Amino acid sequence: MKKNLKLFALTGLLSLVVGANSFGSTLKVGATPVPHSEILEVIKPELSKEGIELKIVEFTDYVTPNLALDDGDLDANFFQHYPYLEKFAEERKLDLASAGAIHVEPLGLFSDKHKSLDELKKGSVIAIPSDPSNGGRALILLHNNGIIKLSDPKNLYSTEFDIVENPKKLKFKSLEAAQLPRVLKDVDFAVINGNYAIEAKLNPSKDALLLEGKESPYANIIAVKTKDLEKKEIKALVKALQSEKVADFIEEKYNGAVVKAF
Repeated sequence: MKKNLKLFALTGLLSLVVGANSFGSTLKVGATPVPHSEILEVIKPELSKEGIELKIVEFTDYVTPNLALDDGDLDANFFQHYPYLEKFAEERKLDLASAGAIHVEPLGLFSDKHKSLDELKKGSVIAIPSDPSNGGRALILLHNNGIIKLSDPKNLYSTEFDIVENPKKLKFKSLEAAQLPRVLKDVDFAVINGNYAIEAKLNPSKDALLLEGKESPYANIIAVKTKDLEKKEIKALVKALQSEKVADFIEEKYNGAVVKAF
C-alpha cells in the first residue's frame, strides 16, 4: 500500500512538472527603448495570462537586433519598418520576415537654428539617416514637399544620385540614425526617425517643420525568423500588440508622434 502511495505521489509530481513546462514559455523580444519597449511593457500582463513570459531586450542601434534574431538570441524584434528589414535581410542573406505591422513613427524634418522652411537658404546642410531605406525615406519627404526632385519618388531606396533638381544647392550629410538628434546644433536641418526624435524630447507632431502623413508605408513591424511565423507565441505577441489596449495607449501616450498601423 505504501509503495502504491509513493508511486502515485511520484506520478503526480511528474505530471505537475510536465504540465508547468508545457504551459509556461519565455519570449525574448529585442526593442529600441522608445516607443517600442514602452509598448511591449503594456502587453506583458496579457501574454502572462497565456503562460508567456515576455522578456524585453533593449538595443540602441538598428543593426544588432536583426543579427541577434538571426543568431537565435532573440525570438523576435520590434524596432524597424519593413523596407529596412527587407534591405537588411537581402544584403546579409538572412531569412527574416514580418509577423505583423504595429505602428508608424512619422519621419520629420527638425532644426535648432531655424523656425520655418522659409529660412531654408542656398547651400543649407541637411543631415539624413545613412541606412538605405531611411535615407531614401528622408529624400522622399523632401521631394513630396517640393524641396528637391527625385527621378523616381516611388523608389524607397533613393539616394543623392537620384536627385534631379536641387534648386537651393542643398548639401546632405549622412549619419547613423541614432546620431541625428545630437547634430541638430551643427547642421541647418536634420531628418530624424520618430523613435529617436521622441528619445531626444522632440515631439514630431509639434516640433517638426515637415512630417510624414499617416499614409506612410513605413509601419514598424514585429520581425521573426521565417520558420517561426506560425509559432503560437509569435501569434499571441502580434495579437496583443494589435489590440485596442495598445491602440489607446499609443494615442494617449504619444499624442500623434506615434500612429497605430492596424
